[in-house]
Amino acid sequence: MERMKSVAGVCAVLLWSLCGMAWADDPALPAAELTAQEEAEVDAMVLPVPPAWIGDFDGMKERRLVRVLVPYSRTFFVVNQGRQQGISYELGKALEAWLNKNHPYERKSFQWRVMFIPVARNELLPKLLEGMGDIAAGGLTVTEGRQQTVDFAAPFADDVRESVITGKHSKPLSKLEDLSGREVTVRASSSYFEHLINLNKTFKEKGLAPIDVKPADENLESEDLLEMVNAGLLETTVVDRYIAEAWSKLYTDLKIHDEFYLHQGAQFAWAIRKSSPLLKSELAAFVKTHRTGTVFGNSLRNKYVKNSKRVLNATSEAEMKKFREMVGLFERHAGTYNFDHLMLMAQGFQESQLNQSARSHRGAVGVMQLLPSTAADKSVAIQGIDKSADRNIEAGTKYMRLLADKYLNDPELTPLNKTLMTFAAYNAGPGNLRKFRRLAEKSGLDPNVWFDNVEHSAARIVGRETVDYVGNIYKYYVAYKLTEEKNRQRAASQQASAAAGSGAGQN
Repeated sequence: MERMKSVAGVCAVLLWSLCGMAWADDPALPAAELTAQEEAEVDAMVLPVPPAWIGDFDGMKERRLVRVLVPYSRTFFVVNQGRQQGISYELGKALEAWLNKNHPYERKSFQWRVMFIPVARNELLPKLLEGMGDIAAGGLTVTEGRQQTVDFAAPFADDVRESVITGKHSKPLSKLEDLSGREVTVRASSSYFEHLINLNKTFKEKGLAPIDVKPADENLESEDLLEMVNAGLLETTVVDRYIAEAWSKLYTDLKIHDEFYLHQGAQFAWAIRKSSPLLKSELAAFVKTHRTGTVFGNSLRNKYVKNSKRVLNATSEAEMKKFREMVGLFERHAGTYNFDHLMLMAQGFQESQLNQSARSHRGAVGVMQLLPSTAADKSVAIQGIDKSADRNIEAGTKYMRLLADKYLNDPELTPLNKTLMTFAAYNAGPGNLRKFRRLAEKSGLDPNVWFDNVEHSAARIVGRETVDYVGNIYKYYVAYKLTEEKNRQRAASQQASAAAGSGAGQN
């Protein structure tokens, strides 16, 4: 773990299989507004979201509609150019087929529909209570805390185990008490957080140091945290055992601790509102033929735990040395063009592995994978990007500022969302970014927020590449920030020790 604690170590990790190298669009930049034809293209893709509604199954039967709230997750729900996938999606489509079979309507044109509405994971239950959906899905574990506000349908699985996950270089664990004093990173909205806090109460009674429970960014799903543990960017996390098993085929340096569990015997179920007894009864009948142990349930489990992809984990000293050499370049140019240098480093890492020699089949070159024609245009006017990493990073940063100023000069955008959408424009082109935001707005999403909003429209219009591109950059950025914080804490501790030693020597 020590070799991964430096910023250099962080950048030596590349999860290259998730997204191919990107390139910036040619600088013949389109106008800031959509043409009439582009507007028509967007309008044709709008999926109207029903207004908030609170009711039971009888009302759903009249509407022939069930709305399922889902988190945007590679495990549970993803969209790639209109194709939907994931565990929650397949269960929802199975419910749709089951409803049409068991509650048929004489008019074939008026069939049951299950509509999937992606929301942030920490908004699943609040949005359910607001009436934005009828079911909250996404691998939810039944907990005492959640049962105070919502009800749960019959469980799809009964023996859900919450596993502690460490990486290749993490300190060894053999029992639950070994978590005492250890840093564990999980989302605050997760059942894992609730159970870790309860475990700390037990540790206090035993006189043990508490677990240092670190709230993860809510935009990171369990598979993202597993990815970061696998890369050595996080030391420890907790996920459901079946999720860890599914992703262990991809992240091969994970250690799943089966000698003990944070929590076991839990149930995985859909959440519904407490005032839905009719829906609960219907779902009980549906789950009976679709839970784990049934033909459908077992086939679904098998489908999502088999994955043959592999991660490129570049951890050589040469890679670390290259990263250290480039930190100053990113700091200088980020300062000139008003960006967070760690954000830009994360982008360079995603683009090329910080490799100035990288070349794409489209002709993009260098660390920032920029077209020479883009850099040579009068709006950027920087030469030599194929030979100099300094010039390449400067040109990429200047082009990012050009995109941000021309297409995202919107006071309603937060600095973070402005940067994330600038990354999207860099990858997919500013014309596509306009379409992403317009489709989000017309679909009832927030056009000023990337995660769980504009990214859904991007997946529908151009597919997963841009979504993964921005998502990967953000994960690397989070890792860099965590590493910076650890380095600051370590430096402060060393200074305090040195000061104490100096004082002792004077007595």
